[in-house]
Amino acid sequence: MTTTPRPYVRPRRLRTTPALRRLVSEHRLHAADLVLPLFVKESLTEPAPLGSMPGVVQHTLDSLADAVREAADAGVGGVMLFGIPAVRDAVGSQADDPDGILQRGLRVARQAAGGRLVVMSDLCLDEFTDHGHCGVLADEPGPDGVARVDNDATLVRYQAMAVAQAAAGADVLGLSGMMDGQVAACREALDDAGYTDTAILAYTAKYASAFYGPFREAVDSELQGDRRTYQLDPANGREGVRETDIDLLEGADVVMVKPAGNLDVLAEVAQRSEVPVAAYQVSGEYAMIEAAAANGWISRRPAIEESLTMIKRAGADIVLTYWAVEVAGWLKETR
Repeated sequence: MTTTPRPYVRPRRLRTTPALRRLVSEHRLHAADLVLPLFVKESLTEPAPLGSMPGVVQHTLDSLADAVREAADAGVGGVMLFGIPAVRDAVGSQADDPDGILQRGLRVARQAAGGRLVVMSDLCLDEFTDHGHCGVLADEPGPDGVARVDNDATLVRYQAMAVAQAAAGADVLGLSGMMDGQVAACREALDDAGYTDTAILAYTAKYASAFYGPFREAVDSELQGDRRTYQLDPANGREGVRETDIDLLEGADVVMVKPAGNLDVLAEVAQRSEVPVAAYQVSGEYAMIEAAAANGWISRRPAIEESLTMIKRAGADIVLTYWAVEVAGWLKETR
């Protein structure tokens, strides 16, 4: 006569009911941890939907104010602004113009937020240059004949942008250009100009990813070629951690991994960082879930929630996601 096996350890006990699963959940999403990226375009008279990012638009200044208020009402922790100018040139002169679209957008966002969320700004030249690179091009191309970004000349432009964005009301500057020394250069410029309280979010491990495709539509990118001479090789994990150590030494207040799907790098950065860690769930990661859900291949809401929970589980304190407001609404439903 055989007896039914009786497991000594039964982990399933803690999965028995929804209430019990909620009680023992190791990681939770909170609206205050989410940051909503927003695009404001100078030439628009009404919001322009993005074909590759369903539900996301390029904003006018008026619709930007509405979007910021909606995010604040939802309890979202912050917004990250990207500006799209009507005119571009080789050095991105609109990037630090007090009347440039990003600076105007920051003033609008700050007023609309009313202190209820953190106003962040993207500090990079790619939206403002006619060549689409994140910096000033060197006079001579690189050894492969491809246009080369002059790192140190670009730092000078970043310093001017940092002061302009701080003056326009940004609480946090998102340094996304991946230039060597950018954190130290911008910190020095901000402190010299009296903006000692303006925080720096360093795009510390930003990879040269194929998942940025829809973002190029969002900012009307002029890029020809790629950014592999300054963004990280997706094959490299230790390099991302090294960049983190450098940014921390230079005074970054927050460090970030982008795309957020680099969960191994995110986890290691979170283990060694003494400052908050952010992750950017990028346009391609957003578009893949939206497209699969639209085709009936996956269940949309569970997929969104799972993707964000994995990012939190890997160690992110802050998550930039285009679903921020929608997810914040779901979280209110489940309180």
